[in-house]
Amino acid sequence: MSNKPVAPIDLCRSAALNYLARREHAPKELQRKLANKDFSPEDIQAVLTQLSQENVLSTTRFVENYIHYRRNRGFGPVRIKLELVERGVADSIIDRYLSTNDVSWFDLAAAVLQKKLRGKIPGDFQARAKYMRFLHGRGFTSEQIEKSFNTA
Repeated sequence: MSNKPVAPIDLCRSAALNYLARREHAPKELQRKLANKDFSPEDIQAVLTQLSQENVLSTTRFVENYIHYRRNRGFGPVRIKLELVERGVADSIIDRYLSTNDVSWFDLAAAVLQKKLRGKIPGDFQARAKYMRFLHGRGFTSEQIEKSFNTA
């Protein structure tokens, strides 16, 4: 048994794999986490490049999984897109996988509204505005929100 010192790049790769074992990450997100662990920028970039080449780190897989996860939690396309941009995903990739005109977003907005209303119907303008703000905060477009009230 030898006590060879472990190279910093190996520690960086091990940390990156540890993060990726828990869930998918966007490259920028993983880069930020590794930088917080004080790995050198050169080691981080080398590890990210290597993991991308091995298809262990995939932006498209991250985007697909993230959209699926957030959609199932009742969030709309506007909010999901904003969150993906915050995680360093390019608009071109987001637009390829996230369409605000998809009919299912209208259905999701209506379902989220129904769950929030619990069978009650907002009678006055103030109550309706409150639920509209809620759906807006969830990331639905004005058109999706308006249609969800028409189906409620």
